[in-house]
Amino acid sequence: MRLQRQPTKAELTESITADRNDDFLGDLRFRALLSEADWRRLTPVVRGRFSRRLAAGETTVYVGAVRHAKLSPLGRLFTQAARLVGAPLPTSADEALPVIVGVTEDGASGGQIWTLIYARRSGFPQVIHSAKNFSGPTGLEECLRFGIRIALTVAVEDGALVFRSGDYFWRAGRFAVRLPRWLTPGALTVKHIDLDGERFMFTLSLVHPRAGVLIEQSVVFHEATSSRRPMEGAGLRCA
Repeated sequence: MRLQRQPTKAELTESITADRNDDFLGDLRFRALLSEADWRRLTPVVRGRFSRRLAAGETTVYVGAVRHAKLSPLGRLFTQAARLVGAPLPTSADEALPVIVGVTEDGASGGQIWTLIYARRSGFPQVIHSAKNFSGPTGLEECLRFGIRIALTVAVEDGALVFRSGDYFWRAGRFAVRLPRWLTPGALTVKHIDLDGERFMFTLSLVHPRAGVLIEQSVVFHEATSSRRPMEGAGLRCA
């Protein structure tokens, strides 16, 4: 897994100056995970979307619909087993159904709380809670329930912002144990693809090294609203 050096204060200051033609840049956390060249390969809209500084408790809401979904038989079994750590993956392959995502700034941890709501053709919607923490060897971690974390690397490919899983590990306080490969579901890849400046596509794939593709999903979103009203108990928090 490639470790990424965190930029110095002087480098960040220089980078901000270079961005004088962009819209207001308030949040450097995602930008710090990329090289200057990669950051420039993103469209101004995507740079702005990942540079917006939210106040503590402020939430941005995106609404959309599932365009494509696929679950292999083993993928269905895995998503059900993953309920033990909070059901962090979609459990249905239904398409053309609404999805709502809320991204809330967690002032206590300095990270973000993500809440996803998937409608279903029958029964209650599925609600997924996760959190992103800007820490760890790659600078970004996905935090699930019961101390499970996924180190994420960030790259730009064909104009899309791409998040890939590295090590999976379990953490309790300062104690962390990397999970062996055979205990992990495989390579997780998430892409943020700008469509027309207002809409973007969120794609997710989970590929097992032996069983192949377990999960595929793409959802088209647009921003619904930003709320400065704090959301108490909004979801999971990284310890």
